[in-house]
Amino acid sequence: MAHLPYVMIVVAGLSVLAHAPAQAVGTEDTAVETALAPDYAAAKARIDAQDYAGALPMLDLIIVAEPANANAWNLHGFANRKLGKMKAAAKSYETALKLNPAHLGALEYQGEMFLELGQPDMAKANLTRLQDLCGNCEEAEDLAQALAAAGA
Repeated sequence: MAHLPYVMIVVAGLSVLAHAPAQAVGTEDTAVETALAPDYAAAKARIDAQDYAGALPMLDLIIVAEPANANAWNLHGFANRKLGKMKAAAKSYETALKLNPAHLGALEYQGEMFLELGQPDMAKANLTRLQDLCGNCEEAEDLAQALAAAGA
């Protein structure tokens, strides 16, 4: 019986993972349909209002509850990048792209981070990947404009 609390914690953790959202190829923010969708929308609203520091704790909670939520990882990276926390941003984008290698937003934002870090070749590789996935979609156009503005 002494081990019962530990078993309950493990079962609860597995339950969270079992209910983590599946990410379809190329899904973006509009595809978030989870129990935490209202929390995600609130975090996104903070990001839209440029309250990146306020969004991070909300995104942290979502990521703990739904570790396979590529959209939350992507926004986590975006908020960290905007706050100048490049290591945290890089980790978040990498996680988003491991979960969904075709995540258009993560590819765009990671490319923009590469530009900020002085790595234009990496940004160009992200642009090529975006163009392969979606042609001249908004994410590809935004990254192409950022590359042009950086003179890369």
